[in-house]
Amino acid sequence: MTHPEPTLWLTTKTCGLGPYRADLVETYWQWEQDPTLIVGYGRQTPESLEARIEGMTHQLRGSNIRFTVYDLTGAEPVPVGVTTLLPDDAVRTAEFVIMLSKDARGRGIGTEATRLTLDYGFHVANLRMVWLKVLAPNAGGIKAYERAGFQRAGVLREAGYWLGNVCDEVLMDALARDFTGPSAVKTMFEPPSA
Repeated sequence: MTHPEPTLWLTTKTCGLGPYRADLVETYWQWEQDPTLIVGYGRQTPESLEARIEGMTHQLRGSNIRFTVYDLTGAEPVPVGVTTLLPDDAVRTAEFVIMLSKDARGRGIGTEATRLTLDYGFHVANLRMVWLKVLAPNAGGIKAYERAGFQRAGVLREAGYWLGNVCDEVLMDALARDFTGPSAVKTMFEPPSA
């Protein structure tokens, strides 16, 4: 399946964020059917393509901030995931959610996509805090979130399921004031060097 050349809003050397795209609904759906993703989200059932297409229509009209994640390590940008910010405009916070294809995991792309999404959230959407929930047994996910700038904020006891067993959910947050390091957003507005 060939896709049109993507628009990339924010990039690093290996990762880019572009718009959430209706023409990728089947690709998104295929990633969501991966059993490891279903377990990681604590969801017990897969979703039909028809339900996903209906959900996509609703998502495209919503106020959430969604990005397609691209792997930029090859000759062409390849879509490999989605990041989402679910804002609460009244208090300038948002919940963060990420989904990566199986092929993109374990390569640092998730960490970079998370940092780019935080960068956008703090410097464009003017959020003051972003939070997430992750199932406690997902040690790799927790480490990736910490590398991207999240810190542990608490635990929801017995709030999730992991491989049929009840487990805790770890709450993590990132504050705008703590977001340090290079900013792809701010770099876009810097004057060119002489």
